[in-house]
Amino acid sequence: MDDATSDADRAVKAKHRAMWALGDYPALADQLIPALGPTLVEACGIGAGTRVLDVAAGTGNAAIPAALAGADVVASDLTPELLDAGRLVAGKLGAELEWREADAEALPFDDDAFDTVMSCVGVMFAPHHQAAADEMLRVCRPGGTIGLLNWTPEGFIGRMFATMKPYAPPPPPGAQPPPLWGDEDHVRALLGERVTPVEARRGTVRVDRFATPEELRDYFKKNYGPTIAVYRNIADSPERVAALDRELAALARDHASPPGTAPERPWTGSTCS
Repeated sequence: MDDATSDADRAVKAKHRAMWALGDYPALADQLIPALGPTLVEACGIGAGTRVLDVAAGTGNAAIPAALAGADVVASDLTPELLDAGRLVAGKLGAELEWREADAEALPFDDDAFDTVMSCVGVMFAPHHQAAADEMLRVCRPGGTIGLLNWTPEGFIGRMFATMKPYAPPPPPGAQPPPLWGDEDHVRALLGERVTPVEARRGTVRVDRFATPEELRDYFKKNYGPTIAVYRNIADSPERVAALDRELAALARDHASPPGTAPERPWTGSTCS
């Protein structure tokens, strides 16, 4: 990697780090998707004595349940503010694990260091998918488990990113859309012949917290870093802000069934190398 590429990559990662520190992702993870982490831990078969790495762990919604199951866990994330929030949650629950600031595309761990490498709606946001997949495989021992839980392109989060794309700054060169990780063929291509067998399942998260589509939209505007960043990008254009408001409310309305709920359809994969 030449100096110019290195500088550009560092700038991209700095923007990602700052974006995920916006709003209140810890509250969002706790209030909207608390069941996802335990679901992934169960799918991976994590138990006492398992050496586990949670990549892009955020506040530890999968890492903490893994630690409570008796595993030896390292929770890694690019954003230190999320790790700090996770430490507080772990302390209240009595979970013991290691928290490490780390780039999913350049993990600071030895080859074959973990029995299970997992990510719960986290690694999918690393901009260079193949680099992130290669790193997860590198640090997972032969015969170990790679466990992923990702939002699909067709679900609410995937469609929200597609809706926001015209209002966002251009992505950096080589970056790929996060919801591609929710496409089974894309994940199989990333893993290649290095992982077998691959098991894929789809599930639904139902959110019943919001009374109206606008309330759901405003919750993401307040708490979700990527949404906050997009609105900041168009803050000087009231017309574009109003247009995005309408589009996100319409999207929320489309996903409300029955009224007041917003189902999401993540792709869950459990893969063994």
